[in-house]
Amino acid sequence: MTFFKSESNQYTLTIPLVMTTKDLHNTLSPSEEAARYLQNAKEILREKAGKKDGLYADVKYVKMAAGTAYSAALLILDEYLKQKEGDKFTKPKSIEDYTNRVRKYDKKLLRLLVNVYDELHIIGYYHGTRSVDTIQAGLNNVTQMLTYI
Repeated sequence: MTFFKSESNQYTLTIPLVMTTKDLHNTLSPSEEAARYLQNAKEILREKAGKKDGLYADVKYVKMAAGTAYSAALLILDEYLKQKEGDKFTKPKSIEDYTNRVRKYDKKLLRLLVNVYDELHIIGYYHGTRSVDTIQAGLNNVTQMLTYI
């Protein structure tokens, strides 16, 4: 299994065919797992959502990709909080819990979280936007969040 960041800041994960999904999950670090989610979201958009005139053609796949990318953000935040809080860490129960706890440690990460929540979770997943720009902004923000773990 190989995981690397290319010159264009794209994360790539190469997995041997003999590895099962269970094996993969147990061997990836939290940052690798989050990058895998993010890569899956990008693949859904590229292969299934279709683009024309700056809009995605199929909202179903935009919602799926936005939810997957938002899950990557939550994995990143969980790991970040584990690193900061150590043994005191408990999994946050709401977005308010995430924002209150992240606010204590890093304001830039807090801004990224709020943007990702709006762009991917609310606008992308719940409302099902077709805007390529909005979804790409959310994906770029999750990529920036990866640098925190």
